[in-house]
Amino acid sequence: MDAVTPTVVNLIVFVLAIYVGYHVVWTVTPALHTPLMAVTNAISAIVIVGAMLAAALTETGLGKTMGVLAVALAAVNVFGGFLVTRRMLEMFRKKEKKAPAAEGAKQLPQEAAR
Repeated sequence: MDAVTPTVVNLIVFVLAIYVGYHVVWTVTPALHTPLMAVTNAISAIVIVGAMLAAALTETGLGKTMGVLAVALAAVNVFGGFLVTRRMLEMFRKKEKKAPAAEGAKQLPQEAAR
């Protein structure tokens, strides 16, 4: 019986991580979403640094290309995370009342009728 190659083991771990990550993210309550997004942004920033180091230390063109791709995808993740976090925080802000401006507009036709 042949031993399983490390590539197959890594692929299995990768697929299991995707499966577990998907189920963990979809069971998060909305109240915890913003703090988790902040942590995810911090992790993605660490991924950017690691991808830059990995891209700089490789000697092959494929390695450098994969490193640049990793930096680009992690940067998109960080940017999108900040946008989602900002949008979530805006939902908790109190909305300003626009009643004084609307009342002034209603009084103009009444004064014109006099």
